[in-house]
Amino acid sequence: MVILEESGHQARYIYLNVPHSENIKPSWLGESVGRYEGDTLVVDTIGLNIKSVVDSFRTPHTEKLHVVERWHLIDGGNMLEVNITVDDPDTFYRPWRTFQRYQRGQRPMAEFICAENNQILFDYHMPVSDKPDF
Repeated sequence: MVILEESGHQARYIYLNVPHSENIKPSWLGESVGRYEGDTLVVDTIGLNIKSVVDSFRTPHTEKLHVVERWHLIDGGNMLEVNITVDDPDTFYRPWRTFQRYQRGQRPMAEFICAENNQILFDYHMPVSDKPDF
């Protein structure tokens, strides 16, 4: 399964019905394996490197970070709710939980444009060379 993020140009891979790898090299997104429990997708993620943070307060973590997400539809299928459990015994006294809700989109996924010298969307009155300078 692949989760595409519109604004961050990221693709997150979730491998279904397999165990975690024996020797995981830590990375930004870690290694995610998933399984279905009824209508809920349970995603278990380990192997996250220490360059990321766990919340908007920029709380750091160790490579022992373990995240479990439980994805399921609510509100008659109009919303997707993710219940998240975060555990890192070297950072937190005990595991903590949070959730995120996503409303079903009413438009197709679009490319998020945020590029240097992007003059199509905004006029920053940036100087533009008429001829190459080399």
